[in-house]
Amino acid sequence: MTAMPQHHTYPGYQRSCGWNDLLAKREPAPALEDSQRADVVVIGAGFTGMAAARYWARQRPDQSVYLLDASHVGEGSPGRNSGFLLEIALANDAATDQLLRMGEINRLSRQTVARLKLFIEEHAIDCQWRQSGTYRAAAGDAGMKSLTAYRTFLQAAGLEFEELSRAQLAERTGSAYYRAGLYSPDCTLVQPAALIRGLVDNRPGNISLFEHSPVTTLAHDHQHWRVTTPRGEVQARHVILANNAFSRHLGADPARLSVIYTYAALTAPLPDAVWQRLGAGCWGLLPAHRLGCTLRTTADRRLLIRSEYSFEQESDNDAVALKLQASLQRRYPDLALPFTHVWGGTTGFTHNGAPLWGEIGPRLHVAAGCNGGGVVKGTLLGELLARQALGETVPDIARLFGQASWMPPQPVRRLGFQLVSNWEKHRAKDER
Repeated sequence: MTAMPQHHTYPGYQRSCGWNDLLAKREPAPALEDSQRADVVVIGAGFTGMAAARYWARQRPDQSVYLLDASHVGEGSPGRNSGFLLEIALANDAATDQLLRMGEINRLSRQTVARLKLFIEEHAIDCQWRQSGTYRAAAGDAGMKSLTAYRTFLQAAGLEFEELSRAQLAERTGSAYYRAGLYSPDCTLVQPAALIRGLVDNRPGNISLFEHSPVTTLAHDHQHWRVTTPRGEVQARHVILANNAFSRHLGADPARLSVIYTYAALTAPLPDAVWQRLGAGCWGLLPAHRLGCTLRTTADRRLLIRSEYSFEQESDNDAVALKLQASLQRRYPDLALPFTHVWGGTTGFTHNGAPLWGEIGPRLHVAAGCNGGGVVKGTLLGELLARQALGETVPDIARLFGQASWMPPQPVRRLGFQLVSNWEKHRAKDER
């Protein structure tokens, strides 16, 4: 039996997730204990893992599906994103010379969002679903260049959008910081921790959930996989790795995946006068340049900001909070907007933005490297991975999304990230 060495296979965050803190306390499922057997083990109860587990369970109702999560549902990385469900390509993915391919991706993304909406309605999941669309805005020259390229793509693809001046953006968001923007209707906002909780808590009956069960080793004996956690183990013929970049310590190619930490903060509920100034409704704003700030309002009248990045290691959250506060102050210089929650989250990063996806060993499957498109892309790629593992025909993922490219080993990789990141931060200083 060949065993893969022990490594950290999940993040240990400095602070709890603000989105999850706003929800009622949830009793976690028990941890995996003793020696057990299952037909398939899914590692990671996020959007990717839940989509894969749900599809498998529905197609094989006579089989047992074990879903393992290192933390408790809502507290991990899926609950720590900004809650944007985009039905069309991210601005940095859009390509006018690839309209047919991008159109197919958009179609699959729309279908994924539609299925999520039906599931939410069927199970009455209160995740603050708002089909509000999204703004993309630019403040400096680098942002304006990215915004122009994205407008060109939207026009060429025949997608609906609205051009907005500084004054129009200020009227809708309360901030005169941005020079120009675009509005696209193809986005839904959700409370991400509430969404992942609802998806997991309404899982099919043949999915057994185990929380606080981080996987420490994964071994194969030519017949079964043995998945080991601190308090138990489970043997299964199939394993699906859905713990994003942390899957590299369980068999995914470490030369193609890195961990990027991003940071977010929520304000206290806004007074009525401030809420009216900010447009008195739910809206989301994405930066035209990828290193800019994400902003959005929430159903309970808060303002969220997301910005700042670190490579492989979480930055001091107190220091990050000061940077986030400065970014928010630049956008709303006359308002006092104190934070009640500040937290970090992880995303799987690949050099070329393509996912690591497919079968990487005998009945060992992975979907990792969403590169910031976690809810929709993760759900889509998780379901398609289960379909492929079950022998069904699926779209050509490599043709549509590409294949994760090779990255140099440490310390060259870290140095390269720092050099590129510092240069991009300099170019996009007005977007931060």
